[in-house]
Amino acid sequence: MNYSKKEIYEMLFKIFMKYKKRYKNPPKSKQMACMWSITNPPDIIEDTPPFHDIEKAFNISIDEDDCLEIYDMNIEEATEKIANIIKILC
Repeated sequence: MNYSKKEIYEMLFKIFMKYKKRYKNPPKSKQMACMWSITNPPDIIEDTPPFHDIEKAFNISIDEDDCLEIYDMNIEEATEKIANIIKILC
């Protein structure tokens, strides 16, 4: 399915806020890493609930390398990355 970047951002933002509010991370930060504990981050990032939700929302698979890249991005950069993954799959 094709999504506009605005739609991707809005869907991603909902997932982002769902997980970000679980941790006491900087309130204004838009870093994707805020979806996980920053004091005790997971050892394996790709098999975590935030990525499961992202994959399900966009009907995509995100490999380990892409997961690590997205983890280190802000939400705008992650929107671009997901748009590129969707484009490749279509």
